[in-house]
Amino acid sequence: MLAEARYFARMMGGCLSFVQTPPVADPRTLIAGNLARREENFLDVMRRVVFANPANPYFKLFEWAGYGLADVSAAVRRDGLDAALAGFHQSGVYLSHDEFKGKKPIERTGLVIETQPRDFVNPLVRGALETTSSGSRSRGTVTRPSVEFQVYREAQDSLFVGQFEPSKKAIGAVLPILPSTVGFNRMMTFARRGTPVEKWFALGGSWKDSGHYRLVMNMLIAEARMLGVAVPSPTYNHNHDFAPAARWISDRLSEGRSVLWMGPVSMGVLVASAAMENSIPIEGTTFLCGAEPLTAARRQVMEAAGGSVYPRYGISELGWIGCSCSQMTGGSTVHVMRDSVAVISHRRLAPMSDMEVDSLLFTTLLPISTYVVINVEMEDCGTLRDATCNCEFKQMGFTQELSDVYSFGKLTGQGITLMGGDLISVLETSLPARFGGTPVDYQLVELEGDTGAIVELRVNPRAGAKSEADVRDFFLFEVRRLWGGSLTARQWGQTGAVRVVFAEPIISGGRKINPLLLLGRNSSRPANGVTGSQ
Repeated sequence: MLAEARYFARMMGGCLSFVQTPPVADPRTLIAGNLARREENFLDVMRRVVFANPANPYFKLFEWAGYGLADVSAAVRRDGLDAALAGFHQSGVYLSHDEFKGKKPIERTGLVIETQPRDFVNPLVRGALETTSSGSRSRGTVTRPSVEFQVYREAQDSLFVGQFEPSKKAIGAVLPILPSTVGFNRMMTFARRGTPVEKWFALGGSWKDSGHYRLVMNMLIAEARMLGVAVPSPTYNHNHDFAPAARWISDRLSEGRSVLWMGPVSMGVLVASAAMENSIPIEGTTFLCGAEPLTAARRQVMEAAGGSVYPRYGISELGWIGCSCSQMTGGSTVHVMRDSVAVISHRRLAPMSDMEVDSLLFTTLLPISTYVVINVEMEDCGTLRDATCNCEFKQMGFTQELSDVYSFGKLTGQGITLMGGDLISVLETSLPARFGGTPVDYQLVELEGDTGAIVELRVNPRAGAKSEADVRDFFLFEVRRLWGGSLTARQWGQTGAVRVVFAEPIISGGRKINPLLLLGRNSSRPANGVTGSQ
């Protein structure tokens, strides 16, 4: 209780500092300047953070690899930043996801470094706001960005959202309340730009299990309003019914207004799905989606309802990674935000599999970044290439694009491993085609218990499937068709490791419906189906 009180006190103070700091007057000029100075910014951080502190894990990695500050500077100026980073990676200067999270030590030949995520926190800034990542396989990492970094992210966001003329549209959102700070931060950001969100639908649980979060949320909203920021109060979604959100969109359209909707990808699918199921017209809605991969199946649902879909890609510890432009009307392609991050990729085997993926490696560039990381893996893969559009972003210098991003995390059970990407196609395409429903109505959850792993296939009752046995048999049939699936299906089938449950998918952190979710040993699920924090 004391820890929570301190957490909320920090949030109140961070909110006050953020509101009192004016938005960037000219975001385009600021961001263009950092695009032009990306190599200088990187080297400045290397000098002031990494090489100024022999205890820094990257200092030890560079020293082990035979690099001093002069060598790093020479490589960057000679080869360019991205090529130099690729060279550093080949020399062993990188972090795996587990090394960054502190789940395992950094181990290279003759070198062992014990680390925790706090070892990579940027000492040049003072954290004020607080967020928590909500990966499907961990409790998440607490991240405390500075006010300066939040204001910079706000400037980046203004370029992305500005393409869609928010001042001319009714803006609505489906975003969580506390303990996630994402919803409140988005409300403040839009209001500070003079384009306030008109309607905020929230997944916040009941008064019984979330009353204290609602009370603190009301206090934060009151504080923001006292400071002149028009933050709307959330309208709570009861029983995961998204028809009210669809009706709100339809009502605005019937008034002759265009609608800009934002939220996680799965929430966009649920709103679009509710619209089609209840014959609610929402054609013409612009969906700005993030927080999770935009798969082809999920895009198709929103487009079938008459929407246009534009993704963005962020990582809570690192900030915005990519934003789409108005010319990117298909797939999941985004421009890499090269002003604040550098992204390279390398071909590697995914853990415990024979599948190769293009694993993405991220490097933060700004002196105000929350973390200082070089070539860190976040268990995401994707296709990195030169941008193919001819938009304003590309002309500014956002010349790289990233597409088909997904986690190469895995689902394991009884010593059997299947690739997440393969299973997603079964969950989002095969099962809906056979039994009905949408891509977010099916979820695979691995539960670790004392008697071994149980793989739970959760099927939303609204999908219409009636027989648990039929769903289970069809799922195992589809698994057999995957790489390594024959052994998996046989073992799971014989041991009864797969069980089908007609229940709503678990919403991770109040934001995401992850197709694959590993709750871990002896985990318990809340009654409202919401787990984790974001």
